Amino acid sequence: MVHQAASPTLQLRLTAAQVRAFLEEAFPPPARPNLGEIEALRLNHLRIRLDPDASMKRPGNIVSGPTLMTLVDLAAYAIIAAHHGPEAMAVTNALSISFLRACRFEPIHADAVILKLGRRLATVDVRIWQGDEDRVIAQSTVGYALP
Repeated sequence: MVHQAASPTLQLRLTAAQVRAFLEEAFPPPARPNLGEIEALRLNHLRIRLDPDASMKRPGNIVSGPTLMTLVDLAAYAIIAAHHGPEAMAVTNALSISFLRACRFEPIHADAVILKLGRRLATVDVRIWQGDEDRVIAQSTVGYALP
């Protein structure tokens, strides 16, 4: 996966375990099974793996668009928390997504990279893929307003 280099001012403020704990506290218990698992966290990169279940299915036996949009938004929220700190009131202010191919019922990976992290706004690139990083299912740009 090719992304721009991280800004020299970016720094990790939370570990992967701390991000997971933050997400579990921020989201209600019924939502937690759909959060996936943080597989990797390093400076300016976060990867989440989601194993889809029957509730995520749409006609055609593929994973639904709303499921993928939720994963994108969650990945952006998590990488911002990892670099900005745990701020539950950070809110999505823009989300643009392009679905490039059908998402099969197999593990889904979301890779998030911060494009800009300011004092009030953040912009994140998120790519969803399956099997191979080159098999991109969807690409998204997510904007967050920071309190």
